[in-house]
Amino acid sequence: MSLPVNIEELLNGHTVEWERIECKLGWNPEAVVHTIGAFANDINNWGGGYIFIGVAEKDGVAQLPASGLPATSLDNIQKELLNLSHKIQPYYTPVVQPYVTGGKHILAIWVPGGDNRPYKVPTTLGAKGQSRYYVRRGSSSVIANQQEEQLLLEMAKRIPFDDRVNHHAKIEHLSFGIIRSFLEEIKSDLSKEAAHMSLAELAQQMKISGGPAEALLPLNAGLLFFTEKPEKHFRGAITDVVIHQDNSGTVFTEKIFTGPLHNQLRNVLSFIQTNIIKEKVIKISARVEVNRVYNFPLAAVEEVVANAFYHRSYELDNPIEINCFPDRIEVLSFPGPLPPVTKAALKQKRIVARNYRNRRVGDFLKELKLTEGRATGFPTIYNSMQQNGSPKPMFDTDDEYTYFLAVLPVHSEFLFLDERATEKELQVLLYCLQPKKRAAILKKLGLSNHAKNYQRYIIPLIDKGWLSYTVPGIPTSPNQQYLTTEKGKEVL
Repeated sequence: MSLPVNIEELLNGHTVEWERIECKLGWNPEAVVHTIGAFANDINNWGGGYIFIGVAEKDGVAQLPASGLPATSLDNIQKELLNLSHKIQPYYTPVVQPYVTGGKHILAIWVPGGDNRPYKVPTTLGAKGQSRYYVRRGSSSVIANQQEEQLLLEMAKRIPFDDRVNHHAKIEHLSFGIIRSFLEEIKSDLSKEAAHMSLAELAQQMKISGGPAEALLPLNAGLLFFTEKPEKHFRGAITDVVIHQDNSGTVFTEKIFTGPLHNQLRNVLSFIQTNIIKEKVIKISARVEVNRVYNFPLAAVEEVVANAFYHRSYELDNPIEINCFPDRIEVLSFPGPLPPVTKAALKQKRIVARNYRNRRVGDFLKELKLTEGRATGFPTIYNSMQQNGSPKPMFDTDDEYTYFLAVLPVHSEFLFLDERATEKELQVLLYCLQPKKRAAILKKLGLSNHAKNYQRYIIPLIDKGWLSYTVPGIPTSPNQQYLTTEKGKEVL
């Protein structure tokens, strides 16, 4: 049965980090069981890994096209793998699937992080083999040292939240259609086989369900990605986007985004791209070329928002908060980063993180190419801001690591963009050279005396300092009128 990933993308290193992939030119059961144990122990919470038999490797990178295996050997290798599973303590069985790539037969072994870790495997398959813990260090599977053993034992007490069974939901809460769409988008062969499978079978093959077959339950990761309304199961699985008309925070519009995480992320980014991102063309004298700059480079925005989706905690009820001000975008998520990332480390351009809060969430986002690989997010943000000529981004948390705040400052060319008045603004300023009441101003613009029109056409002029109250401190006074200020006259 096919795996819920795109094998070609995996082999080309486009989906997960190379440390999570191991290639073997031929069948070596002893080396394979060591790597199965290391991936199942998943000491870094990366989500396990993949082993490809029949693919050569050089410097940790798959050598393509694949060398391949004799077709007649595939069944025997799979039988040996089943026997190897019984040598792992506690019992663990990976997902195995033969594939044909470039006309060659290979064997793909998917080893998700195990629910019953830590796992011990024999150091050798001979009579003198001892059972030991194996972990991944870089792209190698090695025997765990004393410190790593202690960490594995501590990790056994906690399974990442997104990989836990949800006892308050039913397998029927998963959407067969959303799962199929996901598999089709990533071009997984499983998308075709899914047409002949039940929802329970598909969920098991996707590793988004758990528990005994007679009482199968969805995992939290499955509910986050493959239900119509994950916010019904996780109150904080929403995104709150606020567009501020000025930096005072008093005049704003708000939009709440819900739905499966990947769709929600795309909708948030599309909304920001449409409503926030602006381009400016700068003509350089004595040169034919022009410079094109953006108030906020889209690549930086995409990475900051995707990181919030990836690294936040879905156990908390706090939504992701995105505040778009004229001079900055702030993305706030809860809680803060995991150790060893510190407040001081957030000042660095590149951060090396060892622990990940949501290993399955990260895998799904990477499959959809909605987030960068491990440790590449910060450089992407810094580089895109620099290439756009924008100020450096800022990242912050508190001493208790209760939140994570990312700030993207606006490009300097857009700081004074609001000084250019629109036609309607000029019309109001001209009309209010003598004090005028709210209803008269809106009538002059051909609008009804409605609060929405007041907020849109009068309040922004007051915030800019172009219009003033004649009764200061009492905006709702029945005698209130509006008068163009000296600054407003300069604009005129």
